[in-house]
Amino acid sequence: MDTTQIADAPPPTAEQKRAARGATRPGDRIFLGLSRGSGILLLVIMAAIAGFLTYRAVLAISKDDGNFLTTFEWNTGVNPPVFGIAVLAYGTIVSSIIAMVIAVPVSVAIALFLTHYAPRRLRGPIAYVIDLLAAVPSIVYGLWGALVLVPYMSGLFGWLDDYLGWTGIFSWQGGAARSMLTVGILLAIMILPIVTNVSREVFRQVPQMHEEAALALGATRWEVIRMAVIPFGRSGVISASMLGLGRALGETMAVATVLSPDFLIHTSLLDPGGGTFAQNIASKFSEASEFGRDALIASGLVLFVITLLVNGAARAIIARRKEYSGANA
Repeated sequence: MDTTQIADAPPPTAEQKRAARGATRPGDRIFLGLSRGSGILLLVIMAAIAGFLTYRAVLAISKDDGNFLTTFEWNTGVNPPVFGIAVLAYGTIVSSIIAMVIAVPVSVAIALFLTHYAPRRLRGPIAYVIDLLAAVPSIVYGLWGALVLVPYMSGLFGWLDDYLGWTGIFSWQGGAARSMLTVGILLAIMILPIVTNVSREVFRQVPQMHEEAALALGATRWEVIRMAVIPFGRSGVISASMLGLGRALGETMAVATVLSPDFLIHTSLLDPGGGTFAQNIASKFSEASEFGRDALIASGLVLFVITLLVNGAARAIIARRKEYSGANA
């Protein structure tokens, strides 16, 4: 067939387009409907969750005698009730930041080691152990943290107090190490497998030609990683970090088992006390009154909003770095 005839063929008419759509196989139409319905169902579920949380939160906040955002107290059993999320928001954000600062560099280093440095006989066992860490239940982490991690943190706390206590952030007055730093370290261990596994898969997708080109130009292995691997996988690492951050923000049982809660904001990360949204909900929900549960749901709404903001920020960062994504490589 002459290619010029194909090139000069007129565009299809509306009737031809309708006929082509009508000729679509039934399986395609069913799959399209299921896919579209799944997306709509997800939006409906999210809207239902947001509506439920907002409705119950409004009922509680309207009767709050304190400032919901700044009150350092949680007492829903008195008349009038007084409660606020200042301590919970501070504890949730601080413990998650500590976890991210510890876990992300270690996770990225492990992922790079497994993909570019580790011998073949070590890659499998190390990856298997990391996968096992991801499968450990939260309560097991909490028990390990309370019975093993907390007693052994005293030495680290003493060292930090001796050398960095002058900052105020690492001052320690003694006592059990049930503090925000301990919680942050435990959360870092819990999110490490998530960030590591996703980062490892991202680094595996780096085009081999990019690495070979850098090596051909005389780059060392570290220079190859710095110039070819990390830029390519940066958006993937950000996504992995946000997944880990979501786990840290919403972790419940491990934090409730390790932390010694109170409703004070401590300037030192080593002082026992503090609280998080999830820990406060888990510890108070079973014995709360109907109004008390509404108040806890109001704090859950704040956590819900924080999670949405974190994910939105992550997507914005990734969208600004599209040139580093695998789709555009």
